[in-house]
Formats: sequence, structure tokens, C-alpha cells
Amino acid sequence: MQRFIGEQNIAHFERLLSEEQPEKSRAFIQEQLVASKRRLATLTAASMGVHSNAQIMRERAFARSAPKMTNKFQWQFEAAAKPLLLIDPNPGLHIVDANTAYASATMIEPGRVAGEKMFDVFPDNPDEPLADGVANLFASLRVVAETGQSDAMAVQRYDVRNASGVFVERYWQPLNSPVLNGSGNLAFILHQVIDVTSTYASAGRTV
Repeated sequence: MQRFIGEQNIAHFERLLSEEQPEKSRAFIQEQLVASKRRLATLTAASMGVHSNAQIMRERAFARSAPKMTNKFQWQFEAAAKPLLLIDPNPGLHIVDANTAYASATMIEPGRVAGEKMFDVFPDNPDEPLADGVANLFASLRVVAETGQSDAMAVQRYDVRNASGVFVERYWQPLNSPVLNGSGNLAFILHQVIDVTSTYASAGRTV
């Protein structure tokens, strides 16, 4: 029911934005639309992950054990110079692991975030009403799950918290890719980012 209401709210705000509106009203509606998309993405991630209803039903009918990383993949993952985050595509979108480069770039401790929900660890900055990192990342992860193909996102502002819990402005160039098991089914999603903050923040550019 909550997902249905969220979808209806999004449709309502999009319809309002397609009509003539005073500037102040348009700004308010835009904020409400972004907030609705964020809530729907978080709710869907928690209840379904990035799977469709049909995929959820198949998994319930043919229960499988939780996927595990092979030793070779784990070694390559941890040794990679690029920031990498491994995500479980199932309900909750739990973090499986983060390599050293990713932990450094996002100011997290891999041991503490492993097993936590993706959007609990990386929420949108509450001080930015138009923050759309959660909604856009969720949409990209769903594309990967539904197509089995990598999805390169546009440069995305997605602030992260420092050790004191204060949000720090960050811009990223993300690439999300499927990791398949021996049967060719989606086991994980590999989230790779490049920090482009110096280019975008110094130039005062928006995305």
C-alpha cells in the first residue's frame, strides 16, 4: 500500500510540474517530487531489493542459498585500485563488502558497514532538499538487475558523512555492473565510483 501511495504521489507531482505554476510553487513541488522518489526507492529497496515481483515469487518458489564470493573474486575485489562496493540485490540491498579504496573515498569502515542496508549507510543529505542520489542509484541498480547489463550513471552529487557524521559534498561518476553466479543468475551488483568532486565543486557546476 505504501509503495502504491508513493507511486501515486510521484505521478501527481510530475503532473503538476507539467502545468503552469508560479516559481515558488514549482520549487516546492520539485522538492516534494524528489522526496517522494527518495521514499519510494528506500521502501522498495527494503522490501524487494532490485528484483521485480516476478523475480521475488520465483525465488520464494525455488529457494537458493545466499551467494558467496569466490576466493579469486574476493582477492581481485580487495586488491583493486578503483573504489568498489559489493551489494546484495535482494531485499534490503545489504552491503556485502567495500574495498580499501571505496572505504577511503566514502569515509566508512568496511567491517562496520558489511551487512548493513545500502541506504542506511548512504542516505541522502537531509540538508539538501533536492538530493536525488538514493533515487538515482536505486534506479540504476534496478536496470542492472532487470537487464543483466552494466549501467553507467551520469555524474551524481551524493554527499557522504565523515567520521563526525557531518555530510561532506561529493560528486561521483558511478558504474554499476552485474556479478553472475555459475548458473548465470545475478549474485551481486558491483558499484564502482570515481570521485570527480574537484572538477564539479571547484567549478560551481550542478548535476
